[in-house]
Amino acid sequence: MPVTKEQVIDRLRTVNDPELHRDLVTLNMVKNVAVCDGVVSVDIELTTPACPLKDQIQKEVQAAVKELDGVEEVGVNFSANVAAASPQQRAAKSNPLPGVKHIIAVGAGKGGVGKSTVAVNLAVGLARAGAAVGLMDGDIYGPSLPTLLGLDQHKPQMAQGNMIVPFEVHGIKTMTIGKLVEPDKPLIWRGPMAHGAFKQLATQTDWGTLDYLIIDLPPGTGDVPLTMSQLLPLTGAVVVCTPQKVAQDDARRAIAMFRQLDIDMLGVVENMSYFIGEDGKEYDIFGRGGAETMAQEMGVPFLGAVPINMALRANSDAGNPTANFTDDPKLAGELDSVVKTLAGQVSVHTLSGAYVQPTISIS
Repeated sequence: MPVTKEQVIDRLRTVNDPELHRDLVTLNMVKNVAVCDGVVSVDIELTTPACPLKDQIQKEVQAAVKELDGVEEVGVNFSANVAAASPQQRAAKSNPLPGVKHIIAVGAGKGGVGKSTVAVNLAVGLARAGAAVGLMDGDIYGPSLPTLLGLDQHKPQMAQGNMIVPFEVHGIKTMTIGKLVEPDKPLIWRGPMAHGAFKQLATQTDWGTLDYLIIDLPPGTGDVPLTMSQLLPLTGAVVVCTPQKVAQDDARRAIAMFRQLDIDMLGVVENMSYFIGEDGKEYDIFGRGGAETMAQEMGVPFLGAVPINMALRANSDAGNPTANFTDDPKLAGELDSVVKTLAGQVSVHTLSGAYVQPTISIS
């Protein structure tokens, strides 16, 4: 007897998403099955274009379906549709950004750990994978995006009504206070002023429809993270930390802050993890692995390590993060690994129904 669609679908019920630990049929990831003369075609819709385990899913689908008698060939076609963190939150009147599926904060307990560099490369990496991405410079005290994205070469955007038109560079939409004030003007904010500046950037920028909005926060646990938690329905937060203990101590406080605000921790990135010399030897300048150990101790996912890389520094100074993914295969692989692991964590949190509106309780 010829193989039927129903038989193929039954076999697909035995294939689990490696991260979500539920079968592809139950997760509604199987969008179409076609069978003709022993040739089977399966259309799978992923929860993110940056799926880290696409190859594994393909192999397991092919192996499961080929167990059916009469199947000679199995083709797997992938598409992606980023699921929103919470349809209820996005539809709520209190959500000022209903067109954004996921809002991800990137923070650090202290300055100088490369938080903005990581935020930029997460945004560009997700966009290169096929997602619609925005990047907001929430560091209203020391905005870094004008340099990191090469915005000095772009004129300030004109407002449309009361909305600010974001810049579109390197495949992403972006806005920063650094392009709304004079370059050398000191940014001195009291609490209410900081609140107002952040709110204007977040809600009066015409972000449109996005899969991900990455927010680069100022370091520490001050006014801006509190404003963000009250204003926006976050998917979760990423903390950037260098390996040494003094950086870990401050990162622990940042993680504790996000947890106190009921913001899910999506993971920790260890930046400046090690240095590769011209001789090819790896030097653990700051004590490689320290941030990973801290993440394990605090029960936070570890997203990956980014080494000290001279090309990364040069591309950042030149405002060309795209080159990080095109010029050096090793650097591109390291960054892509962090991007895909983050995308996977977002998918896990989305389909586990873990999201709640952040709240602040004062005692």
